[in-house]
Amino acid sequence: MELGVSFSICFSPESVLETVDLNAKGVDYLIYMWAARQFALGFIFAFATLKKSIPMLTIAYIFFLVMFVGDFFIGISQKDIALIISALVMCIISSALLFAINRRK
Repeated sequence: MELGVSFSICFSPESVLETVDLNAKGVDYLIYMWAARQFALGFIFAFATLKKSIPMLTIAYIFFLVMFVGDFFIGISQKDIALIISALVMCIISSALLFAINRRK
């Protein structure tokens, strides 16, 4: 999922960033930084999953959880109900996966 988001941000930012002026100075820099972050996260998840590395998956899901907690607060500050709901759902999913991964130890 994260790899798909990364490519979507790079090659079709208008589909992801509907409310952002893509012609403003410095926006392309931020877009590519965000795409790189998403790509790195997707690569880490893929690598950890293929290696079946519980510690690496744990760290990745903790990062995921922290990222979505941040999105939740951004959603509150921007009064964006869709972002709030999606962040809550992803926090629940990340927490459940963290629990499932670490229960197997």
